[in-house]
Amino acid sequence: QVQLVESGGGVVQAGGSLRLSCAASGRTFSTYTMGWFRQAPGKQRELVASISSGRSTYYADSVKGRFTISRDNAKNTMYLQMNSLKPEDTAVYYCAADRSGVVTTTRNDYWGQGTQVTVSS
Repeated sequence: QVQLVESGGGVVQAGGSLRLSCAASGRTFSTYTMGWFRQAPGKQRELVASISSGRSTYYADSVKGRFTISRDNAKNTMYLQMNSLKPEDTAVYYCAADRSGVVTTTRNDYWGQGTQVTVSS
């Protein structure tokens, strides 16, 4: 029963904030690298941010300084704090996990179903 479930998406005005959560069940993901991806209409899925088991982080240039990725291994949950949201952040956001130490747009061990984030002007 391994699964990742995203929550926290919704509609927010530009400049606002949202916090996405990715709750894992069926397996302990403390040793996995985890990440957030997003896909906007007409665009390819892209990596937004990732975090390793050692808390090393990566951010796409488009979100750096605005988004913060974190994880709580005790809760088996990953978060994405999204501040200063822009309309171009509108997308379906997916969480993923991979035991190899890296996350990719296509070949992760586990994917969530996605949560919609809509940023209005």
